[in-house]
Amino acid sequence: MLQHTFCHLRGIGPNTERQLWDQGLHTWEHVDPRTVAHLPPARRTRLLEGCERSRHALASGDAAWFGQALPSGERWRLFSAFEAGTAYLDIETTGLDSRHDHVTTVAVYDGIEVMCFVQGDNLDQLPACLERYPLLVTYNGATFDLPFLRQQLGIPLQQAHIDLRYVLASLGYAGGLKACERAMGLDRGELADVDGYLAVLLWHDYRKSGDPRVLETLLAYNVADVLNLAAIMPTAVNAKLDNTPFVDRLRLPEHPMTTNPYTAHSAILDRYRGQVGW
Repeated sequence: MLQHTFCHLRGIGPNTERQLWDQGLHTWEHVDPRTVAHLPPARRTRLLEGCERSRHALASGDAAWFGQALPSGERWRLFSAFEAGTAYLDIETTGLDSRHDHVTTVAVYDGIEVMCFVQGDNLDQLPACLERYPLLVTYNGATFDLPFLRQQLGIPLQQAHIDLRYVLASLGYAGGLKACERAMGLDRGELADVDGYLAVLLWHDYRKSGDPRVLETLLAYNVADVLNLAAIMPTAVNAKLDNTPFVDRLRLPEHPMTTNPYTAHSAILDRYRGQVGW
């Protein structure tokens, strides 16, 4: 979809972009001095220069340039072009205030490998891991995950970023990630009712007891988020494509569900039933 996109160029909004499509200018390659000769001079110049810059940025793998140029609600268009360099990211913390609370665990999934980072163990390795990926996908990461990582770990996180919260909201899905998952038919099984508050309790329990089953249960919850983000992303892209002329050619296959490598231990979860609204 990215090569069909013009709304990242200055002065071109959704209506103008659709007009360009209707005129047969479906990709950057269709834009040349002959095909845009009918346009006003200023718009013609912006299109010619902008498409040339876009071709260069894509050829050099500069997802961040597109991330900065695209309106936040249109960054889903990055996914197909940069899928091979995408990392799904989710963090757990001791609370909601990035100034006083701290990151406990982080899950990263690149479509192939699940990686977990734990405070007091290997969290210092997270920055080097994230540097490998030009595109990050989160749910509510723009207001939570990324600010926490910048504040707590000093990671600049200058990559392009798709926040699925806003993509899904534009498609009519409301609530948190788990509510969206249920509406889309995804089932977390035993982790269906686990929430961020329980993740905080599990962390404190682990720090006090050192019980590896507690940590594994926390990591299972953390990892479930990134695995489900990977399942949702192509579905969301396809739904957005329905509003373009290119849906038949660009529709993405579903991402196969990956088995969570961590186990949520029933005995640990049962310990907290009744304490967190179950």
